[in-house]
Amino acid sequence: MVRRSESTEEYLEAMFKLSRTPEGITVGRLASELGVAPSSVSQMMRRLVAAGLASRDIDGHVTLTRRGRREGAVLVRRHRLSERFLVDVLALPWDKVHEEACRMEHALSPEVEARLAATLGNPTACPHGYAIPDENGEIAEDVARPLADLQAGEGGVISCVDEAEPELLRYLSSLGLLPDTSVTVESVAPFGGPQLVRVGSSQYALGREVAARVYVRS
Repeated sequence: MVRRSESTEEYLEAMFKLSRTPEGITVGRLASELGVAPSSVSQMMRRLVAAGLASRDIDGHVTLTRRGRREGAVLVRRHRLSERFLVDVLALPWDKVHEEACRMEHALSPEVEARLAATLGNPTACPHGYAIPDENGEIAEDVARPLADLQAGEGGVISCVDEAEPELLRYLSSLGLLPDTSVTVESVAPFGGPQLVRVGSSQYALGREVAARVYVRS
């Protein structure tokens, strides 16, 4: 992969992740994801289009080119492998590894990336449950939906959780709401009220905002 500026890599990584959501890539979503002004996103978009990493149609819809998607996948792979290393080898808590991995991913060479994956046993998911792209940039399709969308009596297995906020991760961990854990919705309060969810033998009232950041698969 061509060595690019850290800023460019951050955009490619964010765009790859957003491209896998139903809403896709937009200037507004990128600005929110990266914490920058929309004008900065528009400026970077012009650079990425000129470099052959992205395309933009007349309606303003943004997509990654094949090369852009490949480079974005590599960055996501390095980030999530770094998170696995920090948790599995260095025993850092899962709420502290996201920012550390953000720094590490830009420094990994292809050789170190390959050795890191082999040392970790070629994991398929990060500590927060997100799929790790393989060495060819391929990644498993998302089949999860927000816990907040489940109705009373529905349940599933937690696939992944939002990784960005340490306080949220600590809270979810305290409730046992971790990837690969079974969860069932016992009841749903009306008018946007909380869900009563069962985790093992325990029940918790979970606010919809929190439940929207936990994803489950059937």
